[in-house]
Amino acid sequence: MSNPQQEQKGLNAVPPAPATTPAAPAKSNRKVLVIAGLIAIAAIGAGGRMWYRSHNFVETENAYIAGHVHPVSARIAGVVTKVLIDDNQVVREGDVIAELDPFDQGVKVEQIQAQIASAEQQVLQSDAQIAQVKAQASSASAQVAQSEAQLLRAKQDAERFGQLYNSQMKAVSKAELDAAVAGRAGAVADLAARKDNAAAARAQIAAAQSARDVLKSQVGVLRVQLKDAQQQLAYNRIVAPVSGRIGKRTIEVGQRVQPGQQLTAIVQDNVWLTANFKETQLAEMHRGQEVKVTIDAMPGKELVGTVDSFAPASGAQFALLPADNATGNFTKIVQRVPVKIVFKPEDIKALNGRLVPGMSAIAEVAIHQQQSEHKVAAAPATVQ
Repeated sequence: MSNPQQEQKGLNAVPPAPATTPAAPAKSNRKVLVIAGLIAIAAIGAGGRMWYRSHNFVETENAYIAGHVHPVSARIAGVVTKVLIDDNQVVREGDVIAELDPFDQGVKVEQIQAQIASAEQQVLQSDAQIAQVKAQASSASAQVAQSEAQLLRAKQDAERFGQLYNSQMKAVSKAELDAAVAGRAGAVADLAARKDNAAAARAQIAAAQSARDVLKSQVGVLRVQLKDAQQQLAYNRIVAPVSGRIGKRTIEVGQRVQPGQQLTAIVQDNVWLTANFKETQLAEMHRGQEVKVTIDAMPGKELVGTVDSFAPASGAQFALLPADNATGNFTKIVQRVPVKIVFKPEDIKALNGRLVPGMSAIAEVAIHQQQSEHKVAAAPATVQ
């Protein structure tokens, strides 16, 4: 049997294995230093770029394409009989968009025309009546002249008979003298009556002329009403007020529309950008600066615009319920001021209608531009 003590000594006699030497960390440390250096360089570059851009550029993502959107509505009530447009269709100013049933307005026009014809006939009758009254007045004037002659003769007869019949001479009888005096009195009364008749005839002329003037005034009023009725009849044709593209069409055949009801909208092609910059970004901005614009719907496509104008107040001032800081609930918030940025007409035209109001955009302005080097682009004229 083996002795346990000998076995233990044999085990102790086995030489121990050599200790493992640790790997040198030089190569690993070098990698860490390279990575740390690259990170530091990237951080310095990013920081430098951020510092450079913060001192030379202002940018906002709160920017949207804006344009003229013209609502088209009916001016009279009626039933739609024709719709001559389709969604997104290009129309020109004056093109007929839809037509309403013209029956009611047509009947009104004919009714007023008949009233005008009747009133004009009454004017002609009044003219004839005036001519008749004038003839009567002329006859009355002639009768007055005749009565005046008869009165003159009666006066002369009465004077002669008075001279022939007196206390010294009785060349005529008393009856003849009385007859001459009575004839003179009758001639005076007849002259007065004839003058009254002439005055009445002249008054009839004035009354007839006044009646004719009233009829002419009525004709004038009816002609104005006819013009209005014809205009109302023309309103049955709903036309495009401007040139552009149809949007938000809600009109259909058979629909009954009311005055002021919006039927569609026309969007013009001359669009611009409304960029809402922070008030702290406006210190170095001025009219005429060049703006780089990126449209979200067209990635990789960069447009160049020009600062046209600044809004007269911040957006909060135009809000439906502007904040009232005088109530004591005050928290200072950086306000946004809308800035209008316009594009060149040829750039808008080159996009072929893809640039539409409501699109989101990013605007970037180099604030250290020289104002004299840039001119404000003219707003594009309305497309005809």
